[in-house]
Amino acid sequence: MSHSRRMARTAGLVMLLILASRLLGLVREIVIAKIFGMTWETDVFRNAFNLPDLMYFLLVGGGLNAAFIPVFTSHLAKGEEDEAWRVASTFFSVTTVALVAMATLGALLTPYLAPLVGYGFAGPARDLLIDLMRILFGAVFFTALAGLGMGVHKSYKSFTAPMVGPILYNGAIIAGAFTLARYIGIYSMAVGTVVGAVLNFAAQLPFFVRKAAGRFRPRFDLGHPSLIRIFQLMGPSVVALSIFQISFTISANLASALAEGSASALRIGQQLVQLPLGIFAMGMGTVLLPTLSELAAQRDLDAFRETFSTGLRAVLFITIPAAFGLAVLSVPIVRLLFESGEFTAADTQMAAVAVRCYAVGLGAQAAGQILVQVFSALQDTKALVRVSLLSIVTNTALSLLLLYVTPWGHGALALAWSVTVILNAVHYLRRLRRHIGNIRFVPLLRSIVQASFASLVMAVGAGGAAHAVGMRVDLGTPAGRLLQVSAGVVVGVVLYGITALALRMPELRFALSAFRRRAARQPSSSE
Repeated sequence: MSHSRRMARTAGLVMLLILASRLLGLVREIVIAKIFGMTWETDVFRNAFNLPDLMYFLLVGGGLNAAFIPVFTSHLAKGEEDEAWRVASTFFSVTTVALVAMATLGALLTPYLAPLVGYGFAGPARDLLIDLMRILFGAVFFTALAGLGMGVHKSYKSFTAPMVGPILYNGAIIAGAFTLARYIGIYSMAVGTVVGAVLNFAAQLPFFVRKAAGRFRPRFDLGHPSLIRIFQLMGPSVVALSIFQISFTISANLASALAEGSASALRIGQQLVQLPLGIFAMGMGTVLLPTLSELAAQRDLDAFRETFSTGLRAVLFITIPAAFGLAVLSVPIVRLLFESGEFTAADTQMAAVAVRCYAVGLGAQAAGQILVQVFSALQDTKALVRVSLLSIVTNTALSLLLLYVTPWGHGALALAWSVTVILNAVHYLRRLRRHIGNIRFVPLLRSIVQASFASLVMAVGAGGAAHAVGMRVDLGTPAGRLLQVSAGVVVGVVLYGITALALRMPELRFALSAFRRRAARQPSSSE
């Protein structure tokens, strides 16, 4: 079986599990909106996440994917499992010590760190920000430990538990809001986050313990060549893979000085855009990294090119129409999902602006996620850090410029991010060509053009259907809102499928194979 077919089968199950996790994440945002609305308290809660999340990406999120997994997988591919675990023992021991130190310092220094995520918050808002950040530093400790366990799963091409953990995480936050909000208000979300982080960590343990039996022990062999290689890769990759968190932290910080609800609108916009992005780009990237790392270790450049090209085109085939659809149906979707309880019609309009502006960069952001995995598999992170530093500077400059010259408020911040990720993807593609030569640019460009044309046809039909239904139903009722969104989605999907079929897009066949039921029976994906 070809690498592409195996990738499609495995990606199918991974995408289904990510779908469940992302849907629960969306439910989490709906619960926050219904119970608390878009107020200064929800703005503070959302911003309080940013610095602890950045700590996770700096210590685990970036290094795990770009450094640990490629090196660990390289040992496994050569039949050196015991050696792989010697490296893992030291890496995990060093990372755990660093996590304890950073979480402790973060909690102690929170009053001085708070302006980095919410300089516009003052008085009660600032006090609440400090309290919530202290709680969330504890939660991120367990999230990071869970991330280490996920790294072992992915290296063995076992993808079920890494996807189940986030489902438990989101479920705990939702439960915390429903059961504790009436007693402790917004703090209920922070308590649920801590419980969810612990459950996520627990979900990774059984497989880890089974594979590590007799091999893992606390170790600080700092001179091991493979560990040195991990740290060499990790430094640049931390910046590259933390770009989203750093840039969003900057945007949220700037939003803290804008109208009430701006930070919450940005988070909701990101959450909706992250749904297709997370399912397809993250699902494909999860499968791509160990596969590409293995091909790179075997020096099979032809298979490497085929796997990369197929994965990237498949992701764009899905995310380009998703971007058009979100832009056209932004108000109906936000109204359906969020407008109830404390969430008003004015809040819907604010959130819809963020959705439309973020949707502009959805396809490029998906491509960027895949390209980061490619560079990580090649174990060349210097190019990543150059592009990422440029992106952070670009995003900050564009955000300040658009805030100054336009009246768009939080929409300016979302649009600045979209323009930045488009430039980011272009830079990555140019640099990748230096590594693997032919990146099959013509098929990629043809796929983008065809998907964009099909998406335009889809958008016209979806927007027209939603408008027609909206004129005939009561949009003040959940049933009327659901009918409006359903009409737009169904007409859009049908038109996109028909147009893609008429254009004979090969990505259509790949996408269908990824969703076939037999994907769930693939043994290697469910260890």
